[in-house]
Amino acid sequence: MSLRAGIEDADHNTTRFLVMGREPIDPDATQPTVTSLVFRVRSVPAALYKALGGFATNGVNITKLESYMIDGAFTVAQFYADIDGHPSLRPVRLALEELSFFSREVRIMGVYPASIFRRGGA
Repeated sequence: MSLRAGIEDADHNTTRFLVMGREPIDPDATQPTVTSLVFRVRSVPAALYKALGGFATNGVNITKLESYMIDGAFTVAQFYADIDGHPSLRPVRLALEELSFFSREVRIMGVYPASIFRRGGA
């Protein structure tokens, strides 16, 4: 069901809406799941490369990665990422541990069931 059809400026665009709740849900880890997180890397050479390496070595897919400058300065960036998988799964847990080692801060924003659209069914 769509709210309004034809609002995109390119056929391949997808508009996402977030539904926030007061109480967290904990989806079934055995089902397709998405974890959204924000992190800030340490200020060392190749920090982002090193921080993201754990996802590659553990086979965890990053489906979205965006950067934002903090306080308008070009010295500290915060990253937003969506990854496939539940944090309780070993590969995701290991990737997040490695991310934490190379980051000043890591916060999981939400864990939720993957939509049918992400699974290629819609």
